[in-house]
Amino acid sequence: MIGLGLDLWRCQQRQLITVISSQNGFRFGLRSSSSSSKKKAEAVPVSWAKPEMGWAKLNFDGSSKGAAGNNKASIGGVIRNHKAEFLMGYAESIGEANSNIAELVALRRGLELVLEYGLWSHVWLEGDAKTLLDIIVEKRQVKCVDVQMHVAHINSIIPKLSSCIVSHIYREGNRAADKLARMGHYLDKPQVWCFDPPHEVVPLLFHDAEGKIVFRKR
Repeated sequence: MIGLGLDLWRCQQRQLITVISSQNGFRFGLRSSSSSSKKKAEAVPVSWAKPEMGWAKLNFDGSSKGAAGNNKASIGGVIRNHKAEFLMGYAESIGEANSNIAELVALRRGLELVLEYGLWSHVWLEGDAKTLLDIIVEKRQVKCVDVQMHVAHINSIIPKLSSCIVSHIYREGNRAADKLARMGHYLDKPQVWCFDPPHEVVPLLFHDAEGKIVFRKR
């Protein structure tokens, strides 16, 4: 596990690793970090990284549209293996919710599918909402009851996995999950795709598999 953490440290734009004890060994919470010597205007190269052999990687995202108090939200996520092969994807509309709740529901739904299908026990979780990931990994206290509920459920599922990595990626490296989340707005019922992705997301999956770099401006 430590070797894997070091490999991920090298490939994830110099991220910091926090090791957190759990019932099944260790979880690595990876948090984005940048060098202080870089200029604020410098573009940052971002790319999706494959998991190690024997691991599955779940990228997730939430989408929320509309004015505050009348938000319509949807979620999406994609699970891939060490060859960047599509294993599973999901998308659905979740009704009224803000972006924070949508992100948490997206992760929760992905974890529930992992347990439901029981095919993967070593899972890398990755999303672009850093503040929420920090709340989950560091088990921070929050005032919002809805956030508390979803975080508690997520943290009740994670120990059921043999190994789990939690990481932050900029949205430019989370485009496949973002696409599925935005598709969820237009679905009448929840959708799950196994091994055969919807055609709308295929180009993004291909770009990720090829290691395409997208530059993010600071």
